[in-house]
Amino acid sequence: MSDAGAPADGRAAAVLRAAAELASAVQEAAADWDREGALPDSVRKEMAAAGLLAADLPTAYGGAGIGPAALGETAALLGGVCGSMRGLLTVQGMVAAALHRWGTRAQRDEWLVPLASGELTAGFAATEEGAGSALGAVQTQVDDTGAGGTVTVSGRKRWVTFGEVADVYLVLGQTDGRPATVLVEADRPGVSREAVRGQLGLRAARIAHVTFDAVRVPRDHLVAPSGLGLSHVVGSALDHGRFTVAWGCVGIADACLADAAEHTATRVQDGVPLDSHQRVLSLLAKAYVDTLAARQLAERAAGARARGAGLGVAETIVAKYAAASAAASVSRDAVQLLGSVGCEPDSRSGRHFRDAKVMEIIEGAQQVLETHIAERLVRPYRPGTAGPTAGGPA
Repeated sequence: MSDAGAPADGRAAAVLRAAAELASAVQEAAADWDREGALPDSVRKEMAAAGLLAADLPTAYGGAGIGPAALGETAALLGGVCGSMRGLLTVQGMVAAALHRWGTRAQRDEWLVPLASGELTAGFAATEEGAGSALGAVQTQVDDTGAGGTVTVSGRKRWVTFGEVADVYLVLGQTDGRPATVLVEADRPGVSREAVRGQLGLRAARIAHVTFDAVRVPRDHLVAPSGLGLSHVVGSALDHGRFTVAWGCVGIADACLADAAEHTATRVQDGVPLDSHQRVLSLLAKAYVDTLAARQLAERAAGARARGAGLGVAETIVAKYAAASAAASVSRDAVQLLGSVGCEPDSRSGRHFRDAKVMEIIEGAQQVLETHIAERLVRPYRPGTAGPTAGGPA
């Protein structure tokens, strides 16, 4: 996409048009990717060529400079077709967003253009065996002795989206007990990866467990000072991830609602149209309201984020929570209404049903997000505070 000089609204329209065209072109193939357990390399290249990777980066760094609303709609378009395509958009954007906000000028100049162009595929390596929701418990060590201008990375990461094919990982570890983040290229000695197959959802997302065995990288690969790795670098990455996951869930709910509505409107059983049953209509109505509510909360988050860097975090948490819940419930009810059709190997709603469960876990499990939301809600009422303010938890 070579429209860097175009107005921002024109670039956003071009990105959305490209996303819609690609989503339409791969509708039928997505089920095959899920069955085969791999998003083809050609599709990753098509997404890059279409300008969909890190499209919200400024044009100076190879992005399209689109705003949160257009980024969200892009995630919804991809998410409604293939969760793994949305997963690539998410992980690439997470790493790019963290580097754009917290990387040095030299790091931004070196890494952001290749990420936006798709020349490099990124992996976000944070989760470990004993550190999932509680990332402060990671055991990966980033030994910053300063010897030879290098640092040494040792540890094992799990469930790295596109970790099987990533060219570079943003790794969360510890330096002297303080959270640290470092960029590690996949082709460095000591990096090994184990492909994951047959997991519940996102089966085409090339997920892998990645081991870093005393991997040496230049010290300038450290992102932000030690101590800021979790709260700042990873915090920014997760915030960006939650936003695109929320919108991807809106896409899931939209797609499943369409599948269910079409099936019930055309299916006849024992001479009776399926949509003549009150219970069927009730399920459809609830699914519609849940989908609409998720979209409006995602739009609310986009509006808050558009006001400036670092804003909209609370609104994004609410949107991700609501949209993941909607994706899970709407896909479940769609499969129920579709019956055996929803259980077929190439069923879009069946695939989304599996993916939606994963959405309730990644980028903050529902129970973790509930804690964040509730804490913000009750904080103003605690003794010693100034009292409640208008507007609720976000």
